[in-house]
Amino acid sequence: MLNRPFVRSATLAAPLLAALLLAGCASTEGIAPTAQLTRPQQLGLQPVQTAFPKTDWWADFHDPELDRLIATALADNPSLQVAQARLEQARAQVQGAGSALKPKLGAAVSSTRQQFSNNYIYGPYGSNWYYDNSALLQGSWELDFFGKNRQTLQAAIGEAHAAAAQEQAARVLLASNVASAYVNLARLIAIQNVLQQTLQQREHMLKLVQDRVRAGLETTVQEKQALAEVPQIRLQLDQTAVQITQARNLLAALTGQGPQATATLAPQLSALPTMNLPDTLPASLIGRRADIVAARWQVEAALHGVKAARAAFYPDVNLTAFAGFSALGFSQWLTGGSQTLGVGPALTLPIFEGGALRAQLRGKSAQADAAIAQYNGTLVDAVHEVADAIAARQSIGQQIAQQQQALDAAQDALRLVDQRYKAGLSNYLTVLTVQSSVLKLQQAGVDLKAQALADDVALIRALGGGYNAPKMPEQAPAKSS
Repeated sequence: MLNRPFVRSATLAAPLLAALLLAGCASTEGIAPTAQLTRPQQLGLQPVQTAFPKTDWWADFHDPELDRLIATALADNPSLQVAQARLEQARAQVQGAGSALKPKLGAAVSSTRQQFSNNYIYGPYGSNWYYDNSALLQGSWELDFFGKNRQTLQAAIGEAHAAAAQEQAARVLLASNVASAYVNLARLIAIQNVLQQTLQQREHMLKLVQDRVRAGLETTVQEKQALAEVPQIRLQLDQTAVQITQARNLLAALTGQGPQATATLAPQLSALPTMNLPDTLPASLIGRRADIVAARWQVEAALHGVKAARAAFYPDVNLTAFAGFSALGFSQWLTGGSQTLGVGPALTLPIFEGGALRAQLRGKSAQADAAIAQYNGTLVDAVHEVADAIAARQSIGQQIAQQQQALDAAQDALRLVDQRYKAGLSNYLTVLTVQSSVLKLQQAGVDLKAQALADDVALIRALGGGYNAPKMPEQAPAKSS
């Protein structure tokens, strides 16, 4: 049963405590986030069902070498390892924030030799030297009545979820970069093959022109033109060879390996199929883009940070307790008569902080506004990126069809000219001239096929690259209560 003095003291303290609480609460007025989250419908996203890329989307290229390169990159790339380390750091911060909600227990042992004062509570011990010894178990528990620690924990959890999504975004970006570099290497090798055919054709053409000049059937002007084309093609071959080496080196770097690991890599462009990808802007995009998910978790974390800063205006209530032994000297230190126990609450209320708490709340509110603006910008950029990727992919399909028509017509012309040459109705120089057109169109076809594959990869990346987001919280209002 509580004694009367304790009850009387508590009764007298209650009005004062209530007044202090009201004083602390009033100082948060007028400070809150003001930004609003953009909703998918505002950007024209449609609630339609769309087939998104699967997690291992690169397997649809049916290229074991590409599969191996991406697997190596996801295992060994230093940039991805940085993102993974940040995720572990965020998880550690969650554990640290969660510890504030749990009771704490510690031990303290001390032995201090000191001279006691004549004018304090020590009485006959004054002016004498003694060992002041203690051995205590000390416990405390912050009750968190106003949720400051809980909100801090939720903010840390939000940051950890954001870090996890950012790590996934890094994986998507890395896989798409490897695929793009692989496609580019295949394009350069295909161009090199066309240039080698073109060089042989130009050298053959030069020989025929020189023969005709010697026979008086051509002027030296045609010979000079033919002579100029051969070194030009050789220059393009040399430049392409350098680009091929650089493309291989890039793939080695992306996979965290030395240049020797990809020195003989020679993918075939013709063996890589194009993909059938979505041609709409689905609303579910926001759950398939890891960067959007990360930005959304940043908003959640920032809003919980605002609530934690607001809760800092209210009192902290702690329960503390200790038990152990305390004595002067060593002879009776650990005996029953030296036992000491204590338990009680402690209340701390900020009354005047010189504006520090308001500044902290204002800063957290601005941080929440920035996080919301970042989310809105990320969502707008994602929609823009997907729209551009879809438009590019649709356009390149039309260009490939037109190029194929032109190539078919040129090849038909080459067959007709070749038949006329074999029948003695045309000279071989005409055949080579038409063949030059075919080779140019073949090179254009290589570029368009490579661009189509690059656009496929870009659209896959824009659509989230196979990322499946965990369940997100409902969109909270921007203003924190």
